Amino acid sequence: MTQPIRSGILPEEICAAAMLFRRLGPALAVAILSSCCCSSPRESPAAVTAEWRTIPLVANGAIADVWRHVGWGGFAVDDGSLRTDCDPGGLGLLVYSKEKLGDCQIRVVFRAKEPRSNAGVFVRIADGILEQVGHPGAAFDRSSGQISDASRQLMVESSEREDGPWFAVHRGYEVQILDAADERHRTGAIYSLSPSSATEGAPGAWREMVITLAGSKILVDVDGKRVNAFDPASPNVPKREQWFEPKREPQRPTSGYIGLQNHDPGDVVWFKEVSVRSLPAGMDRAD
Repeated sequence: MTQPIRSGILPEEICAAAMLFRRLGPALAVAILSSCCCSSPRESPAAVTAEWRTIPLVANGAIADVWRHVGWGGFAVDDGSLRTDCDPGGLGLLVYSKEKLGDCQIRVVFRAKEPRSNAGVFVRIADGILEQVGHPGAAFDRSSGQISDASRQLMVESSEREDGPWFAVHRGYEVQILDAADERHRTGAIYSLSPSSATEGAPGAWREMVITLAGSKILVDVDGKRVNAFDPASPNVPKREQWFEPKREPQRPTSGYIGLQNHDPGDVVWFKEVSVRSLPAGMDRAD
């Protein structure tokens, strides 16, 4: 015998609803029933976005001891923030040494003195970067007012050997900070690998960059707008054109170190915050 299809409401529930209508009146009864039947389910723990965890930049008026510098130049404490302190010798990188980061989101609050101020945030740096502390590699000679040909050649060779900060260039990814540049070298670009659609910020204004690491992919948001989605396996990744651009061949780790770059004299950039959190629910892939 065919069973009747249930509506989902039991007879006793119908009787209870009718009693409410008689005792309380239609308006109040409807309000009570609506609150009982139509309330939103409690949010599951997986759907709750994790809180940001701040990585200390400054402690007791000095650079926090969880950071180690590689290469030339360095950083200085300036009103509670870190400011690049560049050297004529060449690049430098301040590496967060306490832990490696896997899939996560990294928030960086920064400001640049000028649109041409050059710096960057490195991610997915391979093991071995901390061994470069105290080994800066070749240095540029600018005693004549420009880089000498001899020191440039030594720097090319140092880059190919992956000395000092060049280790991070070739064994990690740089998320660029530099407004006055083309799309593959401007703020939000994965340097020379993936273009950014970011527009120039107001000179001296604080900006927010959120870098999402999900598997091998990297997403970049600047001031709340998605400006880059990088997939190293994409056939659209351009070939290496210059000696100072990153090598394409080395596979970057899915759990690696991060770092803040100082570039050339005159490139002044401040970093006020670096924070990290686990990926929000549903972002286990970078789509």
